Parts: sequence; structure tokens; C-alpha cells
Amino acid sequence: MNILLIEDDAVLSDGLTHILQKSGYTVSATASGNYALQLIHAQGFDLIVLDLGLPDMDGLEVLRNIRHQRIALPVLILTARDGVSDRIEGISQGADDYLTKPFDLGELEARIHALIRRCYGGFTHRIEVGRLVLDTQLHQILADGELLSLSAREAALLEILILQAGKVVSKDRIAQRLASTGEALADNAIEVYIHRLRKNLEPYQSVIRTIRGLGYLLEENSHGQ
Repeated sequence: MNILLIEDDAVLSDGLTHILQKSGYTVSATASGNYALQLIHAQGFDLIVLDLGLPDMDGLEVLRNIRHQRIALPVLILTARDGVSDRIEGISQGADDYLTKPFDLGELEARIHALIRRCYGGFTHRIEVGRLVLDTQLHQILADGELLSLSAREAALLEILILQAGKVVSKDRIAQRLASTGEALADNAIEVYIHRLRKNLEPYQSVIRTIRGLGYLLEENSHGQ
């Protein structure tokens, strides 16, 4: 589970990064709104924690840019702006939650967990889809209790499909996630990795369906192949 932390207070950013990593998240941190927008396009994140008082642009502008491009990532605003009108503005611009500084670290973690549950279903560190298990703390994917032998990109692709099991994942979202694991993707790269995963998953009655024009969907095939 990858989190993008956009926060210009270096001490707070380092502290939050450390705490979230101890909780099993992968965290990328930046103090720049412009750079954050570049990262969002280049990498596959699952949640954004956004400060509003950034040095190069207002955090609300970052949020508007994200929503204007129809990037459907959950966003938690973390800010010192504590007025009711500020909260209303943040939510109306597309934030999913709003937490004011100073805040309790336990509350922040609880809100992040709640957002993930709301957006990705019941989230724990071990997510099961049929005979597959994604361990988000160890960054491992197991089938029937055995570690699957996958390349970095195959694992990244299967992870996002497991997180969204039963839902269609767009090719754009997949391309963002795969681009974060190495060099640029070839035009047919996604199809190649989907083909490889299908062969890996055949013995475990998990199937990846192509939803034409939309993307891919992982589901358990309880009746076998």
C-alpha cells in the first residue's frame, strides 16, 4: 500500500514517514506541490496525505489538479487551517477527509485505515482472494501458503489487482503502478505481464478477466478453470 505524503515541514514529514513505514506502508514524501503532481503521474499511489501550506503552490490547487484529471485516489488533507469554511472548501474541492494540526498520531493512522477500508474494502495487512494472500507488511504474495515467484512488475500488477479484487482496474492505473518499478513501459507491456500472471495463477483458480475498453478484473474461479 503506497502513500504519497505532501508536507513541507521536514521534521513532521520525517516523523510521519517513519511511523507509517512501521505500520507497513510504503511512503514517498515531498514538500513540493509541483513535484507531487509529477510523482502522481509517474508512480502508482494508493492514498495521498496533503498539507495545504506548501512553498510552491497552495495544496488546494494540487487537489483541484488531481480531481480535474479524474485521478480517483483518496486524499486526506493535513493542515493548520482549522476554520469551518476551510474544512468545507477542502471537502468541496475533492478531499475525502480533513484533519487539522496539531493532531494525534493515533487519530491520523485511524483515519488513514478508515479511508483505505472505505476505498479498497476491509483492509488488513493480509488480504485474501481465494487461495492468494497479499502480505502488505512483508510485500509478499503467497498462493496456498507458498511464496509466488514473480518479477517486480508482475508483483506490482498482482498487488493492485488483489487490492481491487472484484473491481475493474483501468489500464492507466496499472501503467502508473508498473512505471514506478523500473524503466519506461513498451506499448504492449501490460498485456505481456497479464499473460504471465494468468499462467502463474492457473493452478490456484484465480482468473484475471479483460473488461474490454475498461481494464482488468481479478476474481476467484470457484468452479476451476
